[in-house]
Amino acid sequence: MTSILVKLINASLDSATFPSSMKHAIVTPLVKKPGMDLSSLSSYQPISNLPFLSKVLERVVAHHITTYLTSNHLLPTHQSAYRRHHSTDTTLLSICNDAFLAADRGMVTLVVLLDLSAAFDTVEHTTLLDILRTRFGITGSALNLPYLTY
Repeated sequence: MTSILVKLINASLDSATFPSSMKHAIVTPLVKKPGMDLSSLSSYQPISNLPFLSKVLERVVAHHITTYLTSNHLLPTHQSAYRRHHSTDTTLLSICNDAFLAADRGMVTLVVLLDLSAAFDTVEHTTLLDILRTRFGITGSALNLPYLTY
């Protein structure tokens, strides 16, 4: 069974194609935050349950991209999201450390916190693909993976 999965995943990655039947998801509306108006569509976010094979491919692609970005030192030093051994705790420790160092030098610290939880939903895909190509050197079929064809 494993060898069949490996062959299927490798074939998908090599050709940047994926069976259309594996692209269908069961979408469930989920209330964004408790207490929101349940009669308003803007109170909901879609949650997509993808087929198992789609999730496996997604994890393989994420692993390859993360490995490439990490081994080529392309991630910002202070980026905590989507990185092993980094978390919100890492970010919080970094901010506190910077504030303490500034206080020791007699400086004032101002912290601005932004909720960027839905920021990725607003990224234009053509812009993202252009950044992946020009800034990170991702080209060819790897660049086409976000749009896996039928």
